[in-house]
Amino acid sequence: MTSVLPQNLNVVIRTVQRRDIEGIERLCTESFVSDKPIAATQNQLKLLRRWYGLLKFLNLFPNPLQYHFCIYVAEQAKRVQGTIQISPCNRTRSTWRVERLLVDAQSGAQGVGSALLRHCFEMVGEARTWLLEVDINDKDSLAVYRQNGFQTLAQQTYWEITPSLLQELALREPDLPNLLPVSNADAQLLYQLDTASMPPLVRQVFDRNADDFKTSLLGGIVQAYQQWLNKLEVVSGYVFEPQRKAAIGYFQIRMCRQGTQPHVATLTVHPAYTWLYPELLSQLARIAQDLPPQSLQLASADYQQEREDYLEQIGAKRVEHTLMMSRSVYHKLRESKFASLEGLQWSEMLQGFQPARKPVAGGMSWIGQSKQQLSPIEVTSEAANLTSESSSYSNIESLPPSELGNQ
Repeated sequence: MTSVLPQNLNVVIRTVQRRDIEGIERLCTESFVSDKPIAATQNQLKLLRRWYGLLKFLNLFPNPLQYHFCIYVAEQAKRVQGTIQISPCNRTRSTWRVERLLVDAQSGAQGVGSALLRHCFEMVGEARTWLLEVDINDKDSLAVYRQNGFQTLAQQTYWEITPSLLQELALREPDLPNLLPVSNADAQLLYQLDTASMPPLVRQVFDRNADDFKTSLLGGIVQAYQQWLNKLEVVSGYVFEPQRKAAIGYFQIRMCRQGTQPHVATLTVHPAYTWLYPELLSQLARIAQDLPPQSLQLASADYQQEREDYLEQIGAKRVEHTLMMSRSVYHKLRESKFASLEGLQWSEMLQGFQPARKPVAGGMSWIGQSKQQLSPIEVTSEAANLTSESSSYSNIESLPPSELGNQ
């Protein structure tokens, strides 16, 4: 499906094709709207060039790689002017992420970049929230995102621990008696830990559930193949609290066996157990010491003050500072038409106000009400009738019992 950008003549936005790869590689070096390192983008382009046909086929049915290369390009006069890559953040696909946005420096970011973003908002109708990360010093990118409704959600800081510092941390024996490996049976525990580690607004944006922490059979096969292809080794574990029966800490480290890339770690700690930071980092350093020495990269958010304080204390180096931005699209949800009063089912809406059984009329109350509505002449005649009736009743009571049967 394509869309035409009216602000720029003959600019068409469509899905990526094989012939667009060279143009995207050109944008990697010329673009001034970029959220990810160029090296990572080039590696993905090599994979896209090699497996383009297979990835196109996998987009036709649900699978772990269905949205691995969800890329759109903006083309003008057979020249790629910009590209955007998006992917879902959770299993329900209620939150989507802008992985990268590349725009030709000559075409301008405000026009083409905004058009690419609006095209994604229209194409992905199931997305309620959009998420992205942008360098805090990239003013052009910030201007494009803010123009399209993105607001700051949190601040992310990326740290680097040098190999010498890792060796020092590995000398310390970590105190983790309940360190367990991760499996699909622990998905609920990890989901509860992830929920407790984020503030409510951030938690609402990510919108995760227990299924997001499970790995399917096909997904496990794909991950194992990627690790073998990229010469990576992945180790994960979590700390279990037996008294509360909850996970209080989780880590995952991706290590390069050849020593050509830095190790990347993901760390989640319950806010009430911040003493786990030294223990978990010592555990990560011990795991990484069996491979060629490399630095360890770790991220922290502005709502994780204890983690940042500890990383500064041990001498970790800040390498990047980004803004996590989000955009809500609740206005895209289907709006129900205004129901007229005739179409409302009042009997179903007001069930609590309906009588339980048919009311029984009371004599005194109805007589009193009828008297108030009668004229004076009618009231006089009604009183006379009542007097005659009462006298007949008294005559009946005065009869002897032998004559009551005849009456």
